[in-house]
Amino acid sequence: MTLKGQTGNAAGSTRERIELELSELIGDGKKLLKLPIDAKAGDILEFTTIYQHWYTRALAAVRSLLPDRLDEFRRQYERDPRRKSVDAVSYTIQDFTQGVQASTFFSTSGREPRFDINSVCYVKLNSQVEIVSSAFSRLDSLLADLRGILQADLFDSEVEAARHLAKNGHLRAGGAVAGVVLEAHLGEVCTSHSVVIKKRDPHISDYNDALKQASVFDVPQWRWLQRLADIRNLCDHKKQRDPTLDEVNELIDAVDRALKTLR
Repeated sequence: MTLKGQTGNAAGSTRERIELELSELIGDGKKLLKLPIDAKAGDILEFTTIYQHWYTRALAAVRSLLPDRLDEFRRQYERDPRRKSVDAVSYTIQDFTQGVQASTFFSTSGREPRFDINSVCYVKLNSQVEIVSSAFSRLDSLLADLRGILQADLFDSEVEAARHLAKNGHLRAGGAVAGVVLEAHLGEVCTSHSVVIKKRDPHISDYNDALKQASVFDVPQWRWLQRLADIRNLCDHKKQRDPTLDEVNELIDAVDRALKTLR
C-alpha cells in the first residue's frame, strides 16, 4: 500500500539521520575525554570551548530522545544552587569550566585538596557520553512512536480528503479513499498484533477475518467492519448500485472512529 510505504520511508530516513547525529555526538564526546582535563588555565580554556559546543548539541539530543534521563544528564554539568558544601559529588563540570580550582577546597590540614577535580570532571563527562550512547537502545521504540504519529497525520489528511470529495458529490471517490485508509490501518493493526495475512493483496474483509480469528476483534467489531467493507465495495465496483450519500458519510465517519479506537 502506498500509505504504508510513505510512512516507512519517512521513518527510515529519520532513523538514519538520528543514528548519524548520535554517532557524531558520541565520537566528539570521546574526543573530549582524551583532552587533558587539568586545572591549568590553558587546559580549562581549550576544554571549555569544545565542551560547551558539544554540551549544547548533546543536551538537545537527550531532551528529544531520552527525556527521562535529561535531569541526570544536566546534573553532571550544572551546579546545584542549593548546595551547602562542595565535594566530589556536588562539584560539577560547570565549576571546572568557570575556573573553580582545587586550591579552593583544601582539606582542614591545608596540605592537599579534599578531592581531585580533574578526575571528578572526567567521570561526569564520561557519564554524559554514556547517556547519549544509551539512546541507540531506544531507537526502535522511538521510531515506532514516530511511525504512529506520521501514520495518524497521514490518515487524518486522507479522511479529510474523502469528506471533501463526498461533500462535492464525488461519492464513489470519497468512499474509495476512506476504504483505502481503513484497509491500510487494519494492516497496521495486524502488524502490531503479529497477525499474518497469507493473501498477496488483502482487502478489508481479509484483515477483518484474520483479526477476528486471532481474537483481536470480537464479533460486534467484526460485523461493524464487514458493514464498512460492503459500503467500500459499492464505491469500488460500478457493477453494483451506486452508494448513497448517507452510506459514504457513514463509511467516512466510521473510518475516522476506527483510526482512534482500533489498535
